[in-house]
Amino acid sequence: MRILMTGSSGWLGQTLVPRLRQDGHRVFGLDPVPSAMTDIVGSIADRDTVRRVVGDNGIEAIIHAGALHKPHIATRTPTDFVAVNVQGTLNLLEEAVAPGSTVGRFVMTSTTSLMISREVRAGRDGGAREAAWMTENAAPLQPRNIYGVTKYAAENLCRLHHELYGLAVVVLRTGRFFPEEDDMAHAISQSDENTKANELLFRRATVEDMAEAHVAALARAPELRFDNFIIAPRTPFARADCAELIADAPAVVRRYFPEYPAIYARLGWTMFQSIDRVYDSTRAYERMGFACRTGFAEKLAALGQ
Repeated sequence: MRILMTGSSGWLGQTLVPRLRQDGHRVFGLDPVPSAMTDIVGSIADRDTVRRVVGDNGIEAIIHAGALHKPHIATRTPTDFVAVNVQGTLNLLEEAVAPGSTVGRFVMTSTTSLMISREVRAGRDGGAREAAWMTENAAPLQPRNIYGVTKYAAENLCRLHHELYGLAVVVLRTGRFFPEEDDMAHAISQSDENTKANELLFRRATVEDMAEAHVAALARAPELRFDNFIIAPRTPFARADCAELIADAPAVVRRYFPEYPAIYARLGWTMFQSIDRVYDSTRAYERMGFACRTGFAEKLAALGQ
Protein backbone atom coordinates (compact mmCIF):
# COMPACT_ATOMS: atom_id res chain seq x y z
CA MET A 1 0.00 0.00 0.00
CA ARG A 2 0.93 3.63 -0.42
CA ILE A 3 0.78 4.95 3.13
CA LEU A 4 0.97 8.48 4.51
CA MET A 5 2.55 8.45 7.95
CA THR A 6 2.21 11.67 9.95
CA GLY A 7 4.59 12.22 12.83
CA SER A 8 7.25 10.26 10.95
CA SER A 9 10.14 11.99 12.75
CA GLY A 10 8.76 11.16 16.19
CA TRP A 11 9.59 8.31 18.54
CA LEU A 12 6.89 6.06 17.09
CA GLY A 13 7.58 7.08 13.51
CA GLN A 14 11.25 6.12 13.76
CA THR A 15 10.18 2.55 14.54
CA LEU A 16 6.96 2.27 12.54
CA VAL A 17 8.13 3.66 9.18
CA PRO A 18 10.91 1.03 8.79
CA ARG A 19 8.51 -1.65 10.00
CA LEU A 20 5.97 -0.76 7.32
CA ARG A 21 8.64 -0.62 4.62
CA GLN A 22 9.82 -4.04 5.74
CA ASP A 23 6.37 -5.32 4.77
CA GLY A 24 6.75 -3.82 1.31
CA HIS A 25 4.62 -0.70 1.76
CA ARG A 26 5.53 2.60 0.12
CA VAL A 27 5.56 5.02 3.05
CA PHE A 28 5.46 8.80 2.71
CA GLY A 29 6.57 10.41 5.97
CA LEU A 30 5.14 13.85 6.84
CA ASP A 31 6.49 15.83 9.77
CA PRO A 32 7.47 19.45 10.51
CA VAL A 33 10.84 18.16 11.74
CA PRO A 34 13.27 16.74 9.16
CA SER A 35 14.55 13.20 9.67
CA ALA A 36 15.60 10.11 7.75
CA MET A 37 12.00 8.85 8.04
CA THR A 38 10.40 12.02 6.69
CA ASP A 39 9.87 12.63 2.97
CA ILE A 40 7.80 15.80 3.25
CA VAL A 41 8.65 18.48 5.80
CA GLY A 42 5.42 20.23 6.68
CA SER A 43 2.53 20.47 9.12
CA ILE A 44 -0.80 18.68 9.05
CA ALA A 45 -2.29 22.03 10.15
CA ASP A 46 -1.57 23.30 6.62
CA ARG A 47 -4.48 22.10 4.49
CA ASP A 48 -2.67 22.74 1.20
CA THR A 49 0.23 20.54 2.29
CA VAL A 50 -2.11 17.73 3.29
CA ARG A 51 -4.09 18.01 0.04
CA ARG A 52 -0.93 17.90 -2.05
CA VAL A 53 0.63 14.96 -0.21
CA VAL A 54 -2.55 12.84 -0.28
CA GLY A 55 -3.55 13.72 -3.84
CA ASP A 56 -0.18 13.70 -5.58
CA ASN A 57 0.99 10.37 -4.15
CA GLY A 58 -2.06 8.15 -4.60
CA ILE A 59 -2.26 7.55 -0.84
CA GLU A 60 -4.28 4.43 0.03
CA ALA A 61 -3.97 4.52 3.82
CA ILE A 62 -3.16 7.12 6.47
CA ILE A 63 -1.49 6.40 9.79
CA HIS A 64 -1.95 9.57 11.79
CA ALA A 65 0.55 9.78 14.64
CA GLY A 66 1.44 13.46 14.25
CA ALA A 67 0.34 15.61 17.19
CA LEU A 68 1.33 17.99 19.91
CA HIS A 69 1.78 15.95 23.07
CA LYS A 70 1.59 16.50 26.81
CA PRO A 71 5.19 17.81 27.14
CA HIS A 72 4.29 20.57 24.65
CA ILE A 73 1.81 22.05 27.13
CA ALA A 74 4.71 23.94 28.71
CA THR A 75 5.85 25.51 25.43
CA ARG A 76 2.82 25.72 23.13
CA THR A 77 -0.54 27.50 23.42
CA PRO A 78 -3.98 25.90 23.51
CA THR A 79 -4.53 27.43 20.07
CA ASP A 80 -1.52 25.49 18.79
CA PHE A 81 -2.98 22.27 20.18
CA VAL A 82 -6.30 22.91 18.47
CA ALA A 83 -4.58 23.77 15.17
CA VAL A 84 -2.51 20.59 15.08
CA ASN A 85 -4.51 17.98 16.98
CA VAL A 86 -8.01 19.00 15.88
CA GLN A 87 -7.74 20.99 12.64
CA GLY A 88 -4.82 18.85 11.48
CA THR A 89 -6.83 15.68 12.02
CA LEU A 90 -9.81 17.22 10.22
CA ASN A 91 -7.58 18.16 7.27
CA LEU A 92 -6.43 14.58 6.92
CA LEU A 93 -9.92 13.12 7.25
CA GLU A 94 -11.45 15.52 4.73
CA GLU A 95 -8.75 14.78 2.19
CA ALA A 96 -9.21 11.06 2.83
CA VAL A 97 -12.89 11.27 1.83
CA ALA A 98 -12.56 13.94 -0.87
CA PRO A 99 -13.84 13.11 -4.38
CA GLY A 100 -11.26 11.02 -6.24
CA SER A 101 -9.41 10.04 -3.06
CA THR A 102 -7.88 6.56 -3.00
CA VAL A 103 -7.66 6.45 0.80
CA GLY A 104 -9.52 3.47 2.21
CA ARG A 105 -8.01 3.08 5.68
CA PHE A 106 -7.25 5.51 8.49
CA VAL A 107 -5.43 4.64 11.72
CA MET A 108 -5.20 7.31 14.40
CA THR A 109 -2.76 7.29 17.28
CA SER A 110 -4.69 8.52 20.30
CA THR A 111 -3.84 8.32 23.99
CA THR A 112 -5.10 6.73 27.19
CA SER A 113 -4.36 10.09 28.81
CA LEU A 114 -7.73 11.43 27.61
CA MET A 115 -9.44 8.85 29.83
CA ILE A 116 -7.90 10.21 33.02
CA SER A 117 -9.83 12.88 34.89
CA ARG A 118 -8.33 14.92 37.69
CA GLU A 119 -10.09 12.64 40.17
CA VAL A 120 -8.53 9.48 38.75
CA ARG A 121 -5.08 11.06 38.63
CA ALA A 122 -5.38 12.13 42.27
CA GLY A 123 -5.67 8.45 43.17
CA ARG A 124 -5.11 7.54 46.79
CA ASP A 125 -4.04 11.06 47.71
CA GLY A 126 -7.40 12.28 46.42
CA GLY A 127 -9.32 9.79 48.53
CA ALA A 128 -9.90 7.08 45.92
CA ARG A 129 -10.80 3.79 47.57
CA GLU A 130 -9.77 1.66 44.61
CA ALA A 131 -7.82 1.85 41.37
CA ALA A 132 -9.81 2.81 38.29
CA TRP A 133 -10.30 -0.12 35.90
CA MET A 134 -10.11 1.50 32.48
CA THR A 135 -11.76 0.01 29.39
CA GLU A 136 -12.84 1.57 26.12
CA ASN A 137 -16.32 1.98 27.63
CA ALA A 138 -15.14 4.32 30.40
CA ALA A 139 -17.51 7.29 30.64
CA PRO A 140 -17.99 10.14 30.94
CA LEU A 141 -14.60 11.17 29.59
CA GLN A 142 -13.32 14.34 31.23
CA PRO A 143 -9.75 14.96 30.00
CA ARG A 144 -7.76 17.03 32.47
CA ASN A 145 -5.67 19.14 30.03
CA ILE A 146 -5.64 20.61 26.52
CA TYR A 147 -3.76 17.60 25.18
CA GLY A 148 -6.49 15.19 26.26
CA VAL A 149 -9.30 17.51 25.19
CA THR A 150 -7.92 17.89 21.66
CA LYS A 151 -7.17 14.19 21.22
CA TYR A 152 -10.71 13.35 22.32
CA ALA A 153 -12.04 15.85 19.79
CA ALA A 154 -9.88 14.22 17.11
CA GLU A 155 -11.28 10.80 18.01
CA ASN A 156 -14.80 12.11 17.54
CA LEU A 157 -13.89 13.57 14.16
CA CYS A 158 -12.69 10.09 13.16
CA ARG A 159 -15.95 8.53 14.31
CA LEU A 160 -17.97 11.16 12.46
CA HIS A 161 -16.13 10.62 9.18
CA HIS A 162 -16.73 6.90 9.44
CA GLU A 163 -20.45 7.46 10.07
CA LEU A 164 -20.87 10.06 7.32
CA TYR A 165 -18.59 8.65 4.64
CA GLY A 166 -17.93 5.01 5.53
CA LEU A 167 -14.19 5.55 5.99
CA ALA A 168 -12.62 2.57 7.75
CA VAL A 169 -11.03 4.00 10.91
CA VAL A 170 -9.21 2.39 13.82
CA VAL A 171 -8.33 4.57 16.82
CA LEU A 172 -5.54 3.35 19.11
CA ARG A 173 -5.49 4.76 22.62
CA THR A 174 -1.86 4.12 23.38
CA GLY A 175 -0.43 3.81 26.86
CA ARG A 176 2.91 5.36 27.71
CA PHE A 177 5.81 4.52 25.45
CA PHE A 178 7.81 7.75 25.32
CA PRO A 179 11.51 7.56 26.24
CA GLU A 180 11.57 10.70 28.38
CA GLU A 181 11.71 10.50 32.16
CA ASP A 182 8.42 10.19 33.99
CA ASP A 183 6.72 13.28 35.41
CA MET A 184 4.51 11.43 37.89
CA ALA A 185 4.48 12.50 41.50
CA HIS A 186 5.20 8.89 42.58
CA ALA A 187 7.95 8.24 40.00
CA ILE A 188 11.04 6.55 41.36
CA SER A 189 13.42 9.51 41.52
CA GLN A 190 16.55 7.37 41.74
CA SER A 191 15.86 5.32 38.61
CA ASP A 192 13.83 6.10 35.52
CA GLU A 193 14.29 2.45 34.46
CA ASN A 194 12.70 1.38 37.75
CA THR A 195 9.71 3.64 37.12
CA LYS A 196 9.21 2.36 33.59
CA ALA A 197 9.47 -1.27 34.68
CA ASN A 198 6.77 -0.68 37.30
CA GLU A 199 4.54 0.97 34.71
CA LEU A 200 4.62 -2.16 32.54
CA LEU A 201 2.21 -3.59 35.10
CA PHE A 202 -0.61 -1.28 34.15
CA ARG A 203 0.02 1.39 31.53
CA ARG A 204 3.36 1.32 29.66
CA ALA A 205 4.40 -0.55 26.53
CA THR A 206 7.48 -0.67 24.36
CA VAL A 207 7.64 1.41 21.19
CA GLU A 208 8.11 -1.84 19.25
CA ASP A 209 4.80 -3.15 20.55
CA MET A 210 3.11 0.15 19.73
CA ALA A 211 4.42 -0.10 16.17
CA GLU A 212 3.06 -3.66 15.85
CA ALA A 213 -0.34 -2.48 17.11
CA HIS A 214 -0.47 0.02 14.24
CA VAL A 215 0.50 -2.68 11.74
CA ALA A 216 -2.34 -4.85 13.05
CA ALA A 217 -4.82 -1.95 12.96
CA LEU A 218 -3.87 -1.15 9.37
CA ALA A 219 -4.44 -4.76 8.31
CA ARG A 220 -7.77 -5.14 10.13
CA ALA A 221 -9.29 -1.72 9.39
CA PRO A 222 -11.48 -2.82 6.42
CA GLU A 223 -12.98 -5.59 8.53
CA LEU A 224 -13.38 -3.55 11.72
CA ARG A 225 -14.83 -0.51 9.88
CA PHE A 226 -14.65 1.61 13.04
CA ASP A 227 -13.25 0.70 16.41
CA ASN A 228 -11.30 2.11 19.33
CA PHE A 229 -8.72 0.12 21.29
CA ILE A 230 -6.60 0.58 24.40
CA ILE A 231 -3.04 -0.49 23.62
CA ALA A 232 -1.12 -1.58 26.70
CA PRO A 233 0.30 -4.87 27.97
CA ARG A 234 -2.39 -7.32 29.06
CA THR A 235 -2.78 -6.70 32.78
CA PRO A 236 -1.94 -9.46 35.25
CA PHE A 237 -4.46 -7.95 37.68
CA ALA A 238 -8.16 -8.66 38.21
CA ARG A 239 -10.88 -6.16 39.00
CA ALA A 240 -11.05 -7.62 42.49
CA ASP A 241 -7.53 -6.30 43.11
CA CYS A 242 -8.46 -2.64 42.63
CA ALA A 243 -9.00 -1.72 46.28
CA GLU A 244 -5.73 -3.32 47.35
CA LEU A 245 -3.85 -1.76 44.42
CA ILE A 246 -4.68 1.66 45.84
CA ALA A 247 -3.84 0.70 49.43
CA ASP A 248 -0.88 -1.65 49.02
CA ALA A 249 0.27 -2.25 45.44
CA PRO A 250 3.47 -4.13 46.42
CA ALA A 251 1.40 -6.82 48.16
CA VAL A 252 -0.70 -7.36 45.02
CA VAL A 253 2.34 -7.50 42.75
CA ARG A 254 4.04 -9.95 45.11
CA ARG A 255 1.00 -12.24 44.90
CA TYR A 256 1.28 -12.44 41.10
CA PHE A 257 5.07 -12.25 40.91
CA PRO A 258 6.57 -13.77 44.08
CA GLU A 259 10.06 -13.51 42.61
CA TYR A 260 9.91 -9.72 42.17
CA PRO A 261 10.98 -8.61 45.71
CA ALA A 262 14.32 -10.43 45.50
CA ILE A 263 15.06 -9.12 42.01
CA TYR A 264 14.12 -5.57 42.99
CA ALA A 265 16.17 -5.79 46.22
CA ARG A 266 19.25 -6.82 44.23
CA LEU A 267 18.80 -3.81 41.95
CA GLY A 268 17.95 -1.41 44.75
CA TRP A 269 14.54 -0.83 43.15
CA THR A 270 11.15 -0.20 44.72
CA MET A 271 7.55 -0.77 43.66
CA PHE A 272 4.95 1.99 43.60
CA GLN A 273 3.12 1.99 46.91
CA SER A 274 -0.15 2.75 45.14
CA ILE A 275 -1.41 2.13 41.60
CA ASP A 276 -4.28 4.43 40.69
CA ARG A 277 -5.49 2.94 37.38
CA VAL A 278 -5.27 -0.22 35.29
CA TYR A 279 -5.71 -0.23 31.52
CA ASP A 280 -7.50 -3.34 30.29
CA SER A 281 -6.46 -4.12 26.70
CA THR A 282 -8.63 -7.24 26.35
CA ARG A 283 -10.70 -5.71 23.55
CA ALA A 284 -7.65 -5.24 21.30
CA TYR A 285 -6.84 -8.92 21.67
CA GLU A 286 -10.38 -10.16 21.12
CA ARG A 287 -11.30 -7.93 18.17
CA MET A 288 -7.98 -7.06 16.54
CA GLY A 289 -5.95 -10.11 17.50
CA PHE A 290 -3.22 -7.95 19.01
CA ALA A 291 -1.39 -8.33 22.31
CA CYS A 292 1.82 -6.66 23.43
CA ARG A 293 4.79 -8.99 23.53
CA THR A 294 6.50 -7.23 26.42
CA GLY A 295 4.91 -6.66 29.80
CA PHE A 296 6.05 -6.80 33.42
CA ALA A 297 6.52 -10.58 33.36
CA GLU A 298 8.90 -10.39 30.41
CA LYS A 299 10.78 -7.46 31.95
CA LEU A 300 11.12 -9.27 35.26
CA ALA A 301 12.42 -12.39 33.52
CA ALA A 302 15.07 -10.31 31.73
CA LEU A 303 16.07 -8.59 34.98
CA GLY A 304 16.37 -11.94 36.74
CA GLN A 305 18.85 -13.40 34.26
